[in-house]
Formats: sequence, structure tokens, C-alpha cells
Amino acid sequence: MSEADPKFGSALKDDWTWGPIFDADVHIDPPHDMWKDYLPQSQKHKAPVIEHGEECDYIVFEGNRRPVMMINNQAGREGKDFKMVGRLADQRNTYDPHKRLADMDLDGIDQAICFGGGPLGSFDNDLYIASFEAYSTWVADWASNAPHRLFPVGHAPMRDIDETIAHVKRLAKMGFRMLQLPAFPQNAEAWKTSTGVKNLKDGRVSAQTGDPLGKLQYSDPEFDRLWKVLCDEGMVITFHLGGRVPRFGQKEFFLADMPMSKLAMAEPIGIFIHNGIFDRFPDLRIGSMESGVGWFAWFAEYNDRTWEKQRFWTESPIKHPPSYYMDQNVWGSFIQDRPGILSRDLPGAKNIMWSSDYPHSETTFPNSHAIIKRDFAGVPEDAIRDIICNNAKKLLRIS
Repeated sequence: MSEADPKFGSALKDDWTWGPIFDADVHIDPPHDMWKDYLPQSQKHKAPVIEHGEECDYIVFEGNRRPVMMINNQAGREGKDFKMVGRLADQRNTYDPHKRLADMDLDGIDQAICFGGGPLGSFDNDLYIASFEAYSTWVADWASNAPHRLFPVGHAPMRDIDETIAHVKRLAKMGFRMLQLPAFPQNAEAWKTSTGVKNLKDGRVSAQTGDPLGKLQYSDPEFDRLWKVLCDEGMVITFHLGGRVPRFGQKEFFLADMPMSKLAMAEPIGIFIHNGIFDRFPDLRIGSMESGVGWFAWFAEYNDRTWEKQRFWTESPIKHPPSYYMDQNVWGSFIQDRPGILSRDLPGAKNIMWSSDYPHSETTFPNSHAIIKRDFAGVPEDAIRDIICNNAKKLLRIS
């Protein structure tokens, strides 16, 4: 399906009584010809080019010709019809704002936090860094078509603290409320990472993961300059997975990797908690997006009990048990996670948010209402309204 199709979907609002839905995680990938329009003049000639084929289209970029991957655009297809490569015409058009809003209406979604592909997966550091600004400028223009419904996330490189601060100030002036950072800081050559994935370019992996073995670490006191600017600007940090990237396209690993990509987000969250960052910056908020939340309460409990015994010899600087910071400073989004929903009243699981993950292969589209009703069966209505709407608004400080 390439466009909104009224023949299918369960999001008919005449039987919906739980109020508006603020989708905490949807995706928007720009059209490939966007780059030549938004990159600076000195970099335009390096932009990717599309070649159309009979069975699939190809992205020609930096000497490579690779087929268009379909795994991140399966909305409207049954699992048995998933395919890994194809033509752009086979994909659902997520970047035409009118078609996008039509799909939101079809699925009964009122507002959404919009994540994107971010930078180009380039080996050219100048092009790679320029593509961060190009993407953020494009997605701001795109979201301006419905500014009260579409809330885009800005991207910035994280190889140098002062460079990132400059990006934050620029993004804040543009109206962004959120900044996507990699799960770990990047190397000086930002596209390089020690956590490569066979079927993904290192630059794409680095934008999401950074380098857990790199010289820079979020625990470094020097990062306090960045945390302060983010607090001053009222911007939220989002980590969109990245602790461990699944080996896309490798059938023998993919299914085993997927749950680990969620659980691995415990590490960057723990770094923020245990290094006293939230004590120094109590207004700082982070969103662990698409990580699922069924593990949040367990993570909080385990950290509390471990901290009680180990905080003395480790000279722990934090003032409260770790679960306190989970409930004050950490939000998390999920797609289908009934265990997470049922643990909503336990310490550490207070700030959980529903999402559709449109148009990725895990998406609930076009049956989001039916899936919400199934997964929230027996849950009090006020709790449902918080999880499907109010918690996302609270994260973004939207009244």
C-alpha cells in the first residue's frame, strides 16, 4: 500500500472513547532528492542519486549501488508480505505531508513525535556533518505543514561538545523541542564506530549508537556544559535505540537481536543516573524511544537493591535511589508491551508512552485502536489516557 486506503484499518473514531492519541514514536524518511536541495552548495554534488530498476530501485552513493531497503517501510502490509528490497513506488509515501496526515487520520492518531533517518551514511566527514543540519532543516519545513500535530526531533553530531552546543542553540531557535543523540558519544571522525553492522553504513550506525569504546563518554564532567544548555533551552534528549543495533538483513541474527536492541538502552540510562547528572540537572529529561518499557520496573528495582549495597565502595554520588530518577527524568516508549502497561504503578515505570512506530515493520498501523484496546484491557481509563497521550505531552512540556 502506497497511500492511505480507507478500505482497511480499525481506527474509526465513532467507537473510540479514550480521547486523543499522542503517538510517541513515528518515523519520517525524506525523499532522496531532498539532499540536493538542502545540503550546502559545496556538498550538493555529493548527494545520493536514485536509479530505477524493474525489481527494485537503487541508491547510488559514494561509489556504491545498493538496492532500496524496505524493512523500515512496511506499513499496510501483512507480515507474510514483507520484503527486504523493492522500489520506492512500493513504499508508503510518508513524506508527502497531506498523505501523512491522511494516514494519521485513518489510524486515529492526533499528534506524533517524528523521528527520521538523520544524517547520510557518508564516509566523507564534511558531507556527514553537513547532512545533520540539512536533515533538521528539511524536517522542520516538513512539520510546518501541521505544527500542532507533527513534532519533529532535531539531529546533531556528538563528536565535540562545543559543536553540539552550537547545533542545540540553532535547533532551539528553529522551534525544536527534542534533540536526538547517539546512545554513546561519537569519535572525532564522527562516522567511524567500533560497532559496525554488515548491511548498514557506519555513518548511519554511528548516528544512532556513537562509539561505546570512544574517548568521549557522557559521564565526563565536560558534558555538563551541554546538559546546562539543553536545560536552559527546555529541550529533551532522545535516545532512539542504539545501545545495540540489530543485524538487519541477516536472517540468522535478526530475531535474536531485536529484543537485545531494546534492553541495551539500560546502559546509557544507567550512565546518566549513576554519574549524578540528574542531581546536577534535575530539569534534564531523556526519552528512551522504541526501547519498550516492560523492563523499566525491573531495571529500577535491580538498580535500587544493587545501589543499596554497592554505593559505599563505589563512592556513588547520587542523592536518591535510582528508581527516583527513572520517575523524575526518564521517559520510555513502547509499541506492544502489555507487561510494561501492567507495571505502570511500580517504581521506575511512571513515564511510559504508547507509540505506533509507523511505518516500520513493527508498526500497529492501520489497526492502532484495536491493538490499544487489546493491550489495555482492564486498565483504568485515566491510566490509559496518560499512557496514550498525557505522558508524551508532559515529556515535551505541552500543556
